[in-house]
Amino acid sequence: MICPYCGVDDDRVIDSRATDGGGSIRRRRECVRCEKRFTTYERVEKTARLMVVKRDGDRVPFDPESILRGVQAACGKRPIAEDQKEALVRSVEDELHREFEREVPSTEVGRRVALKLRALDPIAYLRFASEYYEFRSLDEVLKEVEDLMSRPREVRGHPGLFGEGAG
Repeated sequence: MICPYCGVDDDRVIDSRATDGGGSIRRRRECVRCEKRFTTYERVEKTARLMVVKRDGDRVPFDPESILRGVQAACGKRPIAEDQKEALVRSVEDELHREFEREVPSTEVGRRVALKLRALDPIAYLRFASEYYEFRSLDEVLKEVEDLMSRPREVRGHPGLFGEGAG
């Protein structure tokens, strides 16, 4: 593994463990040259690549990095840790690989991301939903906000996010 700090390909593994979903291995490494530590993730590549069927019928390989970019854009400057975003993407990816053999509709990918964002952070969810559901009016956005507000606070994601009296 090439050290991200000094570029030397000489390191030792300090710690290895399976990630929560079990789909990858987290390794803590230390560069032999500069002695800095870094983390790598190894994932078993599925022999049959999952293809995403876009709305226009095009098929593209499933790319978790694409989902992560969308989640990061939706989260913007929200107080959401990067590891939470990555865990959300891994969770969606694991679900899709378990439930779909070769192809998955892009609408299904988006639906799952939206549901997980909805539970994580309502503002990030609204940002994602406005793109994914293609809201065409403020009334559609308002309806979605009202739906979010009608749910119990603990289900929304962040206690107190809508003010102390909300919920």
